[in-house]
Amino acid sequence: MKNGAGEYKTNLTGELQYKSFLPRALPPSPLIELNEETVNLLSKANRSIGILEGVSRQIPNIELFVSMYVRKEALLSSQIEGTQATLDDILDPNIEENTNQHVADVINYIKASQYASARLSELPICNRLLKETHEILMQGVRGGEKSPGEFRHSQNWIGPAGGTLRDARYIPPNPEDMIEAMSDLEKFINSEDELDPLIKIALIHYQFETIHPFLDGNGRIGRLLIALYLIEKKLLSHETLYISYFLKRNRIEYYDRLNDVRTRGNFEQWIKFFLLATNESAQDAITTIDELIKLHNRNNEIVNNTGKSAKTVIKVFNYLEGSPIIDIKKTSAALKLSFNAVSNAVNKLIELGILKQTENVRRSRVFAYEEYLGILRKDT
Repeated sequence: MKNGAGEYKTNLTGELQYKSFLPRALPPSPLIELNEETVNLLSKANRSIGILEGVSRQIPNIELFVSMYVRKEALLSSQIEGTQATLDDILDPNIEENTNQHVADVINYIKASQYASARLSELPICNRLLKETHEILMQGVRGGEKSPGEFRHSQNWIGPAGGTLRDARYIPPNPEDMIEAMSDLEKFINSEDELDPLIKIALIHYQFETIHPFLDGNGRIGRLLIALYLIEKKLLSHETLYISYFLKRNRIEYYDRLNDVRTRGNFEQWIKFFLLATNESAQDAITTIDELIKLHNRNNEIVNNTGKSAKTVIKVFNYLEGSPIIDIKKTSAALKLSFNAVSNAVNKLIELGILKQTENVRRSRVFAYEEYLGILRKDT
């Protein structure tokens, strides 16, 4: 069975025979005709991304915001794969003592994301970058035995848990075809062409998920690839756009749209879906940033008017925007302030209604910047 996106190919013989999908190299041929609806979606998505980039430049501390946003994205992207963790788990000041397999998955995604965006200053998006990022993603977690940092040497498939090749809903290219397909994809990513970057990354994401080059972690790397590409193309200067929440909410349609390209070559519907995801996700990010800036400005003013203790209170308040759940001991170590100074500042912030105590364990009291967390917790 052949279409514009590729064909199914027979592997092995007899009892062991199965068909794997062999994608055609991008761009699609003939080139996709964008109808009026798609052109409208494209211009909306580009406009939203432009606004998001403008708004993110107004954030008082963009690095802090991005590090929080990366954590949220890591959580949502991992939840799509079945990870059971919450934002509060990821921000727990005693995370080392309270880590479990699910939290470790998310922490690895955060490390992989930070590594990949830093590495972009030295490498273009290429197979080497994807492998290095994958190695960090899979280090010491579930699936960590599945060749971290290496393309697969065996056949994988997508299907019910515990199923076999026979029950597969989709079988990606065999290992030999996969190597060739990834080499073609790398060339396409770095080729100069007339395609709008949002159309191009829609095609790249589809193709990566279709090739499924790793034994595990393909979904997370494929979603991370979207943010990296937009940074590389200078549409965004930071990882402020993530579409995992949209994909999580529309998971069935997401998989159906990808499959529709493989079975019928229906690139147009996939591109529309992707542009809708991009536009909505950019709008969500703009709203979040807007709310966080307003909250920062309001509380910053309150904190600056706290009289003679203002200096320490400001330091602790600024620290909260990167660590919205704190305990006094770790905060005093991080800020190089005495335990008592931090304790007094925390009491002041409670008095001002900025901090709340979350749990009263005998020795370690934990405090949360609830309003800030409320904005970030949305959708998780």
